[in-house]
Amino acid sequence: MSSGFRSLVSALVLLGSVAGSFFSVALAQTIKEDVVLLPPQYQIFDIGVVLMADTASQGFGVSTGGIAVGRSVRTGGAQAFTWTQGGGIVGLPNIAGRAFCVSNSANSNGTVVGTCAASLFGTSRLPVIWVGGMVSQLPLPTGETLGDANDVTGSGLAVGSVNSGSLQRAVIYNGATATVISQTTPGGSFFLTAFGVNDSGRVVGQGIDPVNAARNVGIVFDIGTTAAFEVGALPGANGALAFGVSDAGHVVGSSMLNQGSGLPFIWTQAGGIVAIPLATGTTQGSARAVNSAGWAVGTDSSAFAIPFLYDGTNTYRLADLIPAGTGWDLSTNTSSSALGISEGNVIVGTGVLNGAVHAYAMVPVVTNVTVSGRILTAGGLPIRNAIVSISGGNLPSGTKALSASFGWYSFPGLESGQTYTITVSAKRNTFAQPSRMITPQANVTDFDFIAEQ
Repeated sequence: MSSGFRSLVSALVLLGSVAGSFFSVALAQTIKEDVVLLPPQYQIFDIGVVLMADTASQGFGVSTGGIAVGRSVRTGGAQAFTWTQGGGIVGLPNIAGRAFCVSNSANSNGTVVGTCAASLFGTSRLPVIWVGGMVSQLPLPTGETLGDANDVTGSGLAVGSVNSGSLQRAVIYNGATATVISQTTPGGSFFLTAFGVNDSGRVVGQGIDPVNAARNVGIVFDIGTTAAFEVGALPGANGALAFGVSDAGHVVGSSMLNQGSGLPFIWTQAGGIVAIPLATGTTQGSARAVNSAGWAVGTDSSAFAIPFLYDGTNTYRLADLIPAGTGWDLSTNTSSSALGISEGNVIVGTGVLNGAVHAYAMVPVVTNVTVSGRILTAGGLPIRNAIVSISGGNLPSGTKALSASFGWYSFPGLESGQTYTITVSAKRNTFAQPSRMITPQANVTDFDFIAEQ
């Protein structure tokens, strides 16, 4: 704390209760002016290739707990893999008769789903699942011979599509059964392919509008209620593609006019569809994955592909979040992407490392931070002895504190990049929003709660 700041506090205290309201407002304003919001910082890891002779690798996703998936490419074939920071890359077996396999999603139990095909571009594709490192084909509906699997829940339920072209339809794989999603939206749009599913059974993907086949439909289907609906479109657009869904229900994708270039969006039940700001120097883009804190990743573009991170407020180029001199190029090529983000903000995608196309995993640099603030009345007076609790992040059992005489509370020793929930209660005061989530990257000193009465 600066000497000028301490002097301001001392002087205001001497004014007593008569100037209490002015004290609260002036002090809060001073604190907010002292806050410097820093972008998150990351280490970047080369996921590598399965075999030394493989020519490239690509990262396609990451589980909520941080298991990365993708494929390692070689002449005449491709092999699916998993990767963890502790165990490195592990190749997964191909299914018989298909030389090109990719793992698209994993859950935190280590179950992996993906697609095996006769070519790198998906010829004669089949949906597959790896359990305990063993591969098997997922079931196809009667009469179907083609399929893929794009995402898997914690319980092992997977989603993808069957068939191709105008006959392609979204499908749910559950145990020994495969069920086509036949539910339409109120406007009559139907599910073409499912790209994502969360643990609550919310499925997202691409739909088709039978009245206007040129219009993309960002479609959502809730398994529990069997209801389907559209996420809508951004201003100037008439449709969308929905690529990812978090366990908290956020949906991300790209919104466009017919088949034109799109803009990244995030959708919530409460707020509807909202544009994600484009990364600096780009004109179009798509968000591909989102976690429960509302952090999203994707790829924007202009002349080059620019992978980005959106933290709910700001959009960052991934190239700006890693140390200089790593050898990674995430900004001057057309091969880079960001396709997955875990609950711990681990990002997985593809970049160029010293000239070679490789999958990467970006892991947050963890530092100890403090979150503090004040509990205030609607008139700006401090509330003493309010109960403030925090949970989540690196606090498995949570902790509580009482606000001090000037309404202060503080929680030190938190991990940067982790998501916490802070809740306040006071005997004589109520709060419109008593619980709020925060993912601090640096010290936060103005996480205030203002009572309604």
